[in-house]
Amino acid sequence: MVANLLFFFFSGLMLASAMGVIAVRNPVHSVLLLIFAFFNSAALFILLGAEMIAMLIVIVYVGAVAVLFLFVVMMLNINFARMKEGAMRYLPLGILVAVILFVQIYMALKYSMAVLPEDAHYTLKAVYQTSNAHEIGRVLYTDYFLAFQLSGLLLLVAMIGAIVLTFRRRDGVRRQHIGTQLSRDSRRTIEVVKVPTGKGVS
Repeated sequence: MVANLLFFFFSGLMLASAMGVIAVRNPVHSVLLLIFAFFNSAALFILLGAEMIAMLIVIVYVGAVAVLFLFVVMMLNINFARMKEGAMRYLPLGILVAVILFVQIYMALKYSMAVLPEDAHYTLKAVYQTSNAHEIGRVLYTDYFLAFQLSGLLLLVAMIGAIVLTFRRRDGVRRQHIGTQLSRDSRRTIEVVKVPTGKGVS
């Protein structure tokens, strides 16, 4: 009974905050409501016993994506009124995408109720005996190890590309030269000084 009440409580808060994201006019308030919706979704995953997914939502979405978006909205002078002028033109397309999304969610929930086959690799009993973090780590680093490493490589390439595209050389800025620093020897960088007893170094 308590779990059901908590489920409806967090679900109601998440739906209300999600509606507020697209209803409020202030973009900063919209991002704050989005962060609140993420917290409520994390609470729902905890009720489902998926604490690993809840932790990832809080760390990745709240701690990185939402905060980054909040700083971008606060620092950039964006004219949101002009951006919303032509929003009604895309309303039919948005409704179509929403209908397709709800149909996909319904089909996924419908077929997820099917009974697992007897020769399934992971049974429900084996899943409930281990934690989410242990099971996800075992699957990632065994069955999907190559895909996991490739995704990390793609993220590294994207990060390097973003740094190269935004790098600008400006005059009068002192920069670090790694090659020059590593090519120095000890005779030019270290000086051994004999300090007399009771006196300092002038």
